[in-house]
Amino acid sequence: MQLRVRRAKPEDARELGRICYDAFKLIGEQHGFASDFPSMDSAIGLVAALIVHPGFYAVAGEVNGRLVGSNFLDERSPIAGIGPITIDPAQQDQAAGRQLMQAVLERAQEKRFPGVRLVQAAFHNRSMALYTKLGFQVRELLSCLYGEPPHVAIDGCRVRPATAADLPDCNRLCLAVHGHDRAGELSDAVRGGTAQVVERGGEITGYVSTLGFSGHAVGAANDDVKALIGAAQELPWPGILLPSRNHELFTWCLNHGLRVMQPLTLMTIGLYNEPVGAYLPSILY
Repeated sequence: MQLRVRRAKPEDARELGRICYDAFKLIGEQHGFASDFPSMDSAIGLVAALIVHPGFYAVAGEVNGRLVGSNFLDERSPIAGIGPITIDPAQQDQAAGRQLMQAVLERAQEKRFPGVRLVQAAFHNRSMALYTKLGFQVRELLSCLYGEPPHVAIDGCRVRPATAADLPDCNRLCLAVHGHDRAGELSDAVRGGTAQVVERGGEITGYVSTLGFSGHAVGAANDDVKALIGAAQELPWPGILLPSRNHELFTWCLNHGLRVMQPLTLMTIGLYNEPVGAYLPSILY
């Protein structure tokens, strides 16, 4: 297949969004899992937003002038994140995915990112094999959890909306837990009104950019992340991502009514530090 990779344009959004929805729906159905996207409109809306966002590098793949897939690189923070990558089901298994992945990895090298990460559906064997051959290493098994939020408070923890004045403290906390900040993402979330912080003893000990697939959370301890989950008014579909080996936090979520929807895998190239603290990754990392 002669694939041409180019920068995605706003006018590509509807077709690329349709492809994104169809691809996730098909792979989920093939393995007995629900799609990550509740509707085609939600997929089109996401793709359209990423294409025009200045912090994302968006590429599209064409065969004979027809769009067959897309991929995205989140460049907002010191560590880059890849996804979503999707290929038209009619064009899969013909190396298009490899070429779209190589395109964003080359971009990451050009921009000199010290690390690149992604989150992969653990049931999708072909993508696991492809990413491994491209140099990604498995770092963490994740569980996607969904359900009604528990609406519980954690003793000693106060949750409130984040403001721009909180950014330095939040970035320092992320640096302490992960060895890098996610300042670009968090700034977007504060401007969008979705970010929240946890205070204990008058200090910020946790924050969430937005609770769900598209956001991440960081806490000095599990109680900080519990407080953020407990304060949520709702959990957007398809839920939150949680490191499965964090037994205390995992068990707490299950005991408060959340259920496991699917397994995923955090994979990385380049800089990676073992987290020192509690966290919830986004669908990027």
